[in-house]
Amino acid sequence: MRYEVVTDQVPLGEGPVWCPDGKLVITSLSPGGLLRIDPASGKTERFVSMPGGANSAALASDGGFVVTNNGGIDFTVFAEALGIDPKKIPYNPGPPGLQRVTPDGRVTPLASMDLQAPNDLVVAKDGTIYFTDPPPHGGTGDTGASGRFWRFDLENGLREIASGFEYDNGVALSPDGRLLIVEARGLLWIDPDSGKSEWWIEQLPGESPGDGFAFDVDGRLYLACPMDHCIRVIDPDGKPVDAIDLGPGAFPTNCCFGGSDRRTLFTTELAPGRVCAIEGLPRPGLEMTPWPVAER
Repeated sequence: MRYEVVTDQVPLGEGPVWCPDGKLVITSLSPGGLLRIDPASGKTERFVSMPGGANSAALASDGGFVVTNNGGIDFTVFAEALGIDPKKIPYNPGPPGLQRVTPDGRVTPLASMDLQAPNDLVVAKDGTIYFTDPPPHGGTGDTGASGRFWRFDLENGLREIASGFEYDNGVALSPDGRLLIVEARGLLWIDPDSGKSEWWIEQLPGESPGDGFAFDVDGRLYLACPMDHCIRVIDPDGKPVDAIDLGPGAFPTNCCFGGSDRRTLFTTELAPGRVCAIEGLPRPGLEMTPWPVAER
């Protein structure tokens, strides 16, 4: 599978979201915010800025977004190693939390108490938001903290589902509604009611832990593996069957399906700062559920 570069001007990109208007929205880890990209031209505009680091996003039913904000990571200390101009990635810390972005760009908190570095999120069909909350600072500091996994809904607010993770990262719902998270070097199923977990893959191949990922309608998984510079493809039985090589300098962070038939995979990168598109995938991506703002 071959990729095309949509833009190469968005370092520290994360959390891609395909929007009904045919645009792609991605999050920015530093400086925190949301960027809108035209996949046809690559034209990019920052339409939301926020303190901290916007780590992941999902559509809301009114055209806005819900966002996990990790509180900010100082990537300027890694800028030289990543080949990024540090002036382009200023560090502006802010409170970590789950946030709401209205269609006109206003940012308001949904939940923040006891959260350390919210990372990735997914919206279930009933409107519940599930999100990972790993140790802060992107795992770069010895904080002694462990990762947690949370749920949020408008009726009951924030509730912890499970804790004690080494580093929980990406999260998504499978076609049959099961919750899967990246944990350390593997992939773990989580029961949203009991918090009980079960390994799907305890040790991924290669040298890289997983990051963000997306399912297609048949349960095939497309997983960003930054240190292996690829998107790893895993079949519904948990068998790695392919790897989309993004080049030796690429550190992919996340991916989503989009396009008119949802058969294009869009990827974001920590560095060098590209959004790439892989077209003509064998099956469409699983359709995402918008967060139901109207129920508030």
